[in-house]
Amino acid sequence: MKAKNWLLLLAFGLMLSVLAACSGDTSKESGGTKTEKKEEEKVLNFLNPEAIPSMDPSLATDESSFVHLAAIMEGLYRLDEKTQASPGIAESHEVSTDGLTWTFTLREDAKWSNGDPVTAHDFVYAWQRAVDPATGSEYGPYMMSGVIKNAAAISKGELAVDQLGVQADGDFTLVVELENATPYFETLTTFGTFFPLNKKFVEEKGDSFATSSENLLSNGPYTISNWTSTSDSWELVKNKDYWDAKTVKLDKLTFKVVKDPQTALALYEEGTVDRMDLTSDLVDQYSTSDDYVVSAETFSYFLKFNQTKSEALANKNIRAALSRAFDKEALVGEILNNGSIASNGLIPKDFTPMPETGEDFRKVSGDLVKYDLKAAKEFWEKGLAELGTDSVELEFLADDDKTTKNLVEYVANQLSTNLEGLKVTIKQVPKEQRLDLDSNMDYQIQLSRWGPDFLDPFTFMNLWTTDSGNNWTGYSNATYDKLVRDTASTLATDAKARYNNFLEAEKVLFEDAAIAPVYQSSRAQLISPKVQNVFVNPFGATYEYKWADVNE
Repeated sequence: MKAKNWLLLLAFGLMLSVLAACSGDTSKESGGTKTEKKEEEKVLNFLNPEAIPSMDPSLATDESSFVHLAAIMEGLYRLDEKTQASPGIAESHEVSTDGLTWTFTLREDAKWSNGDPVTAHDFVYAWQRAVDPATGSEYGPYMMSGVIKNAAAISKGELAVDQLGVQADGDFTLVVELENATPYFETLTTFGTFFPLNKKFVEEKGDSFATSSENLLSNGPYTISNWTSTSDSWELVKNKDYWDAKTVKLDKLTFKVVKDPQTALALYEEGTVDRMDLTSDLVDQYSTSDDYVVSAETFSYFLKFNQTKSEALANKNIRAALSRAFDKEALVGEILNNGSIASNGLIPKDFTPMPETGEDFRKVSGDLVKYDLKAAKEFWEKGLAELGTDSVELEFLADDDKTTKNLVEYVANQLSTNLEGLKVTIKQVPKEQRLDLDSNMDYQIQLSRWGPDFLDPFTFMNLWTTDSGNNWTGYSNATYDKLVRDTASTLATDAKARYNNFLEAEKVLFEDAAIAPVYQSSRAQLISPKVQNVFVNPFGATYEYKWADVNE
């Protein structure tokens, strides 16, 4: 009985095999050799040190905002793999012989994520909005004044916005008139403030514009999803309507806000994230790892002194004392320990060469403000005497991440220890709140930084002119103003004279002790070998994700 059943089962199995062979395998392609498999999504997972402060190109002022804006939007040009301005929405441009008129020919296949074409009118609207006093942009006046014709007058309310030197000649030709010849204007157009905006969409959204994914339009490599202004996580998703979508290899990038280094490390080690910044206490432990990467940066960190908020800080000798009273070498070597270098000037090292000799600007300008305890105490005593007091109390504003906490505690301790009669209290807040306090000039001392927006010393030097949209210190010096302004006007085409002005202006800035240089940053990271073609820019948005890929 058992044997017979077994034979019947065997025969039935053979019959099923024959039937399967005759009918064919539906998992095969028509050629019968390749199995169809749904391709896995290409995803990279990153951390961010804070929530994104703003996704409005006219209002953004910080690194996180500009990095994400550059991912979802595109201007006339985009920085490519070699940090060269490559065609974006503009296919080409022509410049008049006097350098004052730039005519851009726009591509006709660029679309917004709602299907609208990207036109020259979108650039006109966006640039006018950026300099309109009603918008309240910091970067619009800063980036465009002295560059785009009439931008300065418009930002001061002296002219109507339609007088800005930008107009559409049809839908796909943009004509820009400059105030002065600006050799670096092409790289300026890669920056977030110069991105286009869809006027109808922005005006329909009103105050809700750029506050969430649903209230944003993209015209770049990615769109942003699951994001609001308070989000601690979000995604960048490939924009299939992007004109160059074929170049974009990733399906998605995810971001999560993590401020605690140990939490970030745990996520990296378990493979949940593909990149993390190392704090000083972790560098030695991981410096021999194959994933360890140190990237030199061109961010300059400095102390800002608000001369309008403190009688003591309005005193030049007090500011000069504070500038020299903390050991910057110990700070970068022990507190940061990530390749950062002590800074004794404003323009970073290895940022720009002198036009005739090729020597690095920082080397030629030299060390303008070094740690010098003897000099600090002399300035301090002189300042106290001028103030008629023997004690000063100051509040020190900074971001609330752990690395910054360690840094400001170190500096505050050095200042209060080295300068008799000084009491320093620390105020740490989320970055977005610090930026608000900064622009409202509601601080005394502040740890701040600046990364270059384009490849020229002007991006740093123009910060401290009297009417700069970013000079929230109360500092004003007519000599400094003229030196810097002349580089963008009468000396615009004389490279040697321009750079001599920059050298002189930097000396004036630190003779006045307007700010105190602290360090030039480097970034020590663990980066997974799977991360490919994420480029680090020396100016503009720190990261470029258009060409990012996964090493499988």
